[in-house]
Amino acid sequence: MIDHLGISVSDFDKSKAFYDKAMAPLGASLLYMVPEEYTGGAKVGGYGRDRPVFWLSGGKEKPKDHQHVAFTARSRAEVDAFHAAALAAGGKDNGAPGLRPHYHPNYYGAFVFDPDGNNVEAVCHDPE
Repeated sequence: MIDHLGISVSDFDKSKAFYDKAMAPLGASLLYMVPEEYTGGAKVGGYGRDRPVFWLSGGKEKPKDHQHVAFTARSRAEVDAFHAAALAAGGKDNGAPGLRPHYHPNYYGAFVFDPDGNNVEAVCHDPE
């Protein structure tokens, strides 16, 4: 249903460093930077596995609203690795890897806050 999603970040380079590390365990990376002549000089880049689906847009001030974004992990091990990589990249823990059976019996997720305070999650829906 969702083709792509973007969030504003206060410091593009800091957020890029965070997402470069956090996305790697999920098999995703920065795939495209929009030329700045099309963005009014702002840094805009898209992450994904095969095509950009998660976009960062650099701004001059801290975003006023915090977003929640959940990325699909292909295994529970990817969820664990995402959480560890995101913390090592400066993220703040918002929920260690584990089952969340109140969503459904196989919901295995982990949560971190990114540099701007967005709640970023990796989730696997497959049984162990």
